[in-house]
Amino acid sequence: MGAVLSVDDSEREHTVRTGEQGTRVSGPRVLVAGASIAGPALAHWLRRRGAEVTVVERAPELRPGGQAVDARGVAKEVIGRMGLDAAVRAACTDTAGAHTVDADRQVLETFRADDDGGDGFIADIEILRGDLSQVLYDDTRDGVEYIFGDRIAELAQNADGVDVVFVGGDRRRFDLVVGADGLHSELRAMVFGPHERFLRHLGHVLAFYSVPNEFGLDRWLLEYQDHESGRSALLRPIQDATRAMAMFYLGSADFDVDYRDVPAQKRLLRERMADLGWLAPGILAHLDDTPDFYLDQVAQVVMDRWSSGRVGLLGDAAFSSSPMSGQGTGLALVGAYLLAGELAAAEWDPDTGFTRYEAQMRSFVEANQEIGRLNARSRDVPGPDAEPRPDFAGEWFTELVGRAINGIELPDYPGVPDSAAPAGSPITSSAKP
Repeated sequence: MGAVLSVDDSEREHTVRTGEQGTRVSGPRVLVAGASIAGPALAHWLRRRGAEVTVVERAPELRPGGQAVDARGVAKEVIGRMGLDAAVRAACTDTAGAHTVDADRQVLETFRADDDGGDGFIADIEILRGDLSQVLYDDTRDGVEYIFGDRIAELAQNADGVDVVFVGGDRRRFDLVVGADGLHSELRAMVFGPHERFLRHLGHVLAFYSVPNEFGLDRWLLEYQDHESGRSALLRPIQDATRAMAMFYLGSADFDVDYRDVPAQKRLLRERMADLGWLAPGILAHLDDTPDFYLDQVAQVVMDRWSSGRVGLLGDAAFSSSPMSGQGTGLALVGAYLLAGELAAAEWDPDTGFTRYEAQMRSFVEANQEIGRLNARSRDVPGPDAEPRPDFAGEWFTELVGRAINGIELPDYPGVPDSAAPAGSPITSSAKP
């Protein structure tokens, strides 16, 4: 069980958890911002490569629930190399497949989880974001320092390291800093520039939240699409069979709601989805009592570089492909493996390590972002000025999907340290108000 240090600072919880056994590593000190999926996955590989890792997360604890995420192709190979295949599959939603339905609940099309070797529309690894985050955290918590309820306030780098000031008042020096803090990355804005420079809104909004399973849902995802309005509603099973995860998609080129203003988001969702039909009224009836509401624009992050000096980016912070791609988690897992491996292979030289990581990932990212854009366009409302919807029946799309799922090789990094069960030490740290 990890040691816990808590400091109450104006109702802000600041928690540090560390392991209790082993000896301190002598490798580079790396700070990772974000404890969702990309951050803990990177912490796993950095630790195995010999680094001393700190993960800082602004939330007071791991965030449960969230959207169901997938792992396909090479991402499943990364999970296997992490030694986490059994743990991840044990936490999966056990989704048998998906039915698209009409307003009268008649099945129009069926997709099975074992289609295309488990890499189809419904993957054989489907897991709630929060459950995957928990698996990754449990795997790393004894050898990685996690700081919850805090975030980076300032940083300054030079040729030898990065000086970081935390909002909680702590000051530390690291050899490298990596932002894995999502679509609206604070670290990216701090180091690379304002969000508007890199965010590409795809003209849609996604919302999801859990609801009581009063709809008879049993292992099969149900999706209703209103093609005339570009809106859709979806219900999917989760491990707790008494509940289900609801999702809404809607076109909204003029989206201007603050992604942290939950009451405004709920008003927007009610206004735009009230007349959708199907099961939407019953789903919307639980909007005020759900514990895990989320709404945001469907957007991608497009950058020329994912690093600046000793600071790099990973996952959605660097190259969000949007939920429309179905591959955001895969990109994060593969990127974590490559980033840690390339940095270690470069003996932790940031210029070489970050450059090689970007060279390995770039075409893989671009293929997945192209799928995200195509899927978003397929949901656009028809009109005289609208682009024609893509024809997914062609061989070109099959080839694109292949590149997006398996279009990258995982180097073995011979000669690079790899301790599958690293002996980590109790990491001593202080939390200052």
